[in-house]
Amino acid sequence: MRCPFCGYGKTTVIDSRPSEGKKRRRRECEQCGKRFTTYEVVEKPILMVIKKNGSFEPFDRTKLITGIMSATKKRVISPETVEQIVDNIENKLANDMRNEVTTAELGDDVLTALKDIDLVAYVRFASVYKDFNDLDSFIKIIRELGNN
Repeated sequence: MRCPFCGYGKTTVIDSRPSEGKKRRRRECEQCGKRFTTYEVVEKPILMVIKKNGSFEPFDRTKLITGIMSATKKRVISPETVEQIVDNIENKLANDMRNEVTTAELGDDVLTALKDIDLVAYVRFASVYKDFNDLDSFIKIIRELGNN
């Protein structure tokens, strides 16, 4: 870390503490003795979503939340629970050091979470995600849920 006052390349960390999701460090220049503060943040890679047609778009957390909220409409699922589902998916992808994910993987992750929370929301989300276009598709998925 270079001193912003004299440009010298060696500084000493005097104090380090968390601050609003960042790491705040108080530093002192070993040459001029002046002190300054730096903030350290974790740099997350940009997550790209591979769409069904092969195109890419940046991951949009709000878009995923909106889709899940539509499936959970008029159900007893709190917005915090929906946020937690999306947080868990994002954390899983970050922990796997992924920078690309398909819409199919995202949809499967949401379905896995909804299956444990609310089966009606599960069927609603599956009907859009899996593009149900007839009654047989609904009957098939409901039968699968009944067998589990």
